[in-house]
Amino acid sequence: QLQLVESGGGLVQPGGSLRLSCTASGTTSGDYGQGWFRQAPGKEREAVSWISVNDDETTYYSDSVKGRFTISNDNAKKTVYLQMNSLKPEDTAIYYCATGPLATWVHTITFGRLDIDVFDAWGQGTPVTVSS
Repeated sequence: QLQLVESGGGLVQPGGSLRLSCTASGTTSGDYGQGWFRQAPGKEREAVSWISVNDDETTYYSDSVKGRFTISNDNAKKTVYLQMNSLKPEDTAIYYCATGPLATWVHTITFGRLDIDVFDAWGQGTPVTVSS
């Protein structure tokens, strides 16, 4: 059974940086993606970034984080990282790691609708607060 464990959230001032980690246990088959969603208070969960864990070349960033966040993958450690720079107060949210087939990620981004159940595993969520 796939499980994801997240770490790295916290409180940071505007303009600061944080790095989130998401480590997977268990096995997958086929073309898989692993990445991050976030959910701010009173808002829907939104996709932030994901990466193909098979080739590390296919990545996605939402427009709101493009140029500030960088996702990377270490297959040996089965860990995906999200380096978040130039953080803004509007980045404040609970960040959730998720994993699932590439087709699931593409469908979610293309149609802008999240069905939590179609992803194979979710992390417990880690809070990120950007405030002075």
